[in-house]
Amino acid sequence: MTNKSEIEQKVAEFLLQIKAIKLQPNNPFTWASGWKSPIYCDNRITLSHPGIRTYIRQKLSALIQEEFGSASVVAGVATAGIPQGVLVAQELGLPFIYVRAKAKEHGRGNLIEGEFSPGQRVVVVEDLISTGKSSLQAVQALREAGCEIAGLVGIFNYGFDAADENFKNAKCRFLTLSNYNALIEFAAEHHFVSTDDIKILRKWREDPEAWGNTIES
Repeated sequence: MTNKSEIEQKVAEFLLQIKAIKLQPNNPFTWASGWKSPIYCDNRITLSHPGIRTYIRQKLSALIQEEFGSASVVAGVATAGIPQGVLVAQELGLPFIYVRAKAKEHGRGNLIEGEFSPGQRVVVVEDLISTGKSSLQAVQALREAGCEIAGLVGIFNYGFDAADENFKNAKCRFLTLSNYNALIEFAAEHHFVSTDDIKILRKWREDPEAWGNTIES
């Protein structure tokens, strides 16, 4: 596998290049949580770029094999983790299932879709990690269904302490191809944003929840 930092930088480059990640320090986004943020990440856009899609599929698959060894099933987290998980399952030649955000309200009322058996070793695929709560809900659902969780992989994470703590408490390893620090390093080196903007981006990362209170509405 290519050097880890090379992959982090390459994925950061791809995400910025196709605007899957947008940096707007002076015109912040509002997340669903209500947080104000100078960054917005939509990894679904990678699916529209075959070369980038292939790179991500191959690197996620290699990461799984190197860090988690053999697995019986790949599970995607609804919704954005589903297509990435399908691609990885195809690359590894494994069955695929996915976990809904909540149980279906009609039909069989499934929370987990697809065929699996209790005791199977499952790798979970996600597209993006912020605090990790939605990802870990999927992990918990799989565990309650009798699956053994090998770990979780994703494309990008913000590097929040809360995510590290949440995954640690859940006793679930998680790894991503790139992260916020690698992104900012690449953005600064290749002049995607100004030096002043880099300072704002680093400041946000220190306390993202409170950062919005320090800027004008």
